[in-house]
Amino acid sequence: MENIIALIGGLVLGGLGGYFSVRNIFKKQISEANAKSDITLKEAELTAKRKIDEAEIQAEKIVSKAQQTNENIKQQKIQEARDKFNQLKSEFESYKAEQKVAMKDREMQVLTQEKDLKSKLDEIAAKNEQIEQRESEVKAIRENLEVQLKVVAKKKEELEASIEKKIKELENIAKLSQTEAKDQLLETIKSKAQAEALSIEREAVSNAKLNANKEAKKIVIQTIQRMAAEYTIENTVSVFNIDSDDIKGQIIGREGRNIRALEAATGAEIVVDDTPESIVISSFDPIKREVCRLALKRLVADGRIHPAKIEEVVAKVKKQLDEQIIEIGERTIIDLDIHGLNPYLIKMVGRMRFRSSYGQNLLKHSIETANLCATMASELGLSSKQVKMAKRAGLLHDIGKVTEEESELSHALLGMQLCEKYGEHAVIQNAVGAHHDEIEMNNILSPIIQACDAISGARPGARREILESYLKRIGELEELAMSYDGVQKAFAMQAGRELRVIVESEKVSDDFADELAFIISQKIQNEMQYPGQVKVTVIREKRATAFAR
Repeated sequence: MENIIALIGGLVLGGLGGYFSVRNIFKKQISEANAKSDITLKEAELTAKRKIDEAEIQAEKIVSKAQQTNENIKQQKIQEARDKFNQLKSEFESYKAEQKVAMKDREMQVLTQEKDLKSKLDEIAAKNEQIEQRESEVKAIRENLEVQLKVVAKKKEELEASIEKKIKELENIAKLSQTEAKDQLLETIKSKAQAEALSIEREAVSNAKLNANKEAKKIVIQTIQRMAAEYTIENTVSVFNIDSDDIKGQIIGREGRNIRALEAATGAEIVVDDTPESIVISSFDPIKREVCRLALKRLVADGRIHPAKIEEVVAKVKKQLDEQIIEIGERTIIDLDIHGLNPYLIKMVGRMRFRSSYGQNLLKHSIETANLCATMASELGLSSKQVKMAKRAGLLHDIGKVTEEESELSHALLGMQLCEKYGEHAVIQNAVGAHHDEIEMNNILSPIIQACDAISGARPGARREILESYLKRIGELEELAMSYDGVQKAFAMQAGRELRVIVESEKVSDDFADELAFIISQKIQNEMQYPGQVKVTVIREKRATAFAR
């Protein structure tokens, strides 16, 4: 029992010893683990602190960099805003300057229009004064005519009384019946009245011839006043057709910049009005109108219409047209076999293609005249050199109409100066200058050029006249002359500018021939329409034929 108790006691004591030894071991391990964990924790804390410091430093760098980037972007945006402001400011200044110039131009135009209006008002006032003066003159003439009519009526009564008295005296003296005496008296009075009427008519014609020059100038001036505007519009305007009226806005541009640039580049004026699908190009120079028309055609087809593009297109068109003009001139002189012509004159020949006279193309007219001159000179038996000179002069006779220089001289004299300047022969110079009788002709070619020029212009249908209307007018002229008693034949000549009437010598006297010519001319003037004037010539001839056998 004691052994068991001792054994149990030993086991308990052994267990307790083991427990405490194990406890000390575990405690020691726990303290070592705690120490290690403290060290690990401290290391982790240090690592975390280091990481946090690095992150803070990196964040500060990122923030600094971002602030720097934002500052750079801010400065860039500020600089861009300043540049944009400066650009807009310069554009505004230029626009302001343009508007100022435009306003000055408008003011000048308004002042000019005011001056023109004032001068027109003065002219109207002067014309009104003239009209009032003429009305007073007409009133005085009317009163004088009334007095003269009263005198004539009184003279008529006296004449009737005298005639009655003479009739009675004739009846007593001649012992004729009243009817016979009346017939003889009427025949006598008729012959005397016709003679007096013809005398008065001749006197009136003579006075009319004295005042013809003055009256003709007056009539021409009045005609120019009435018709100048119409024919100027007809010959100085080109119409450019467009597909839509929306294109008009593109052509005008912002504040009218495009149309001003186009007008400045071409020298022609562009009129954009309410006329549908059309734009009017106005200029006295046909070359400028053609340049403007071609430039507009290209710009509308391209669609890009702005001042820079306009200048580029106009420059190209001018260059192309100049080349085309020179090519036309060279082709013309080659076709006519003309050699040694100055390049400037060749260019002028090409410019004729774009000029018309009375609706007749000037180049075609000049070529036609040149060929006619060569034919006429050849038929007259002139030398081959003279024939070539005639053709050359015929081509150059209207060269003064297309010169680029502005001059107060007529086209004939200006053409003569050009021929002299560029080394043409003196004969050609005289032929060009004298084809409208402005200088004296000194060679045989000058009248040939004048005649061929007239032939080309007078040809039926050459100058804006339909052949049917021409033939109709010729026929009406001849029918009008044939309607009078005693007219045998009538011939319209010189393209309807002259009417020759052949009368029967038995029915028409010499005195009545003058009267018949006057009557026919007045009827033509009152009943017909014709260009220029018509010369009426009455021819009376008596032939006596006998045979000796």
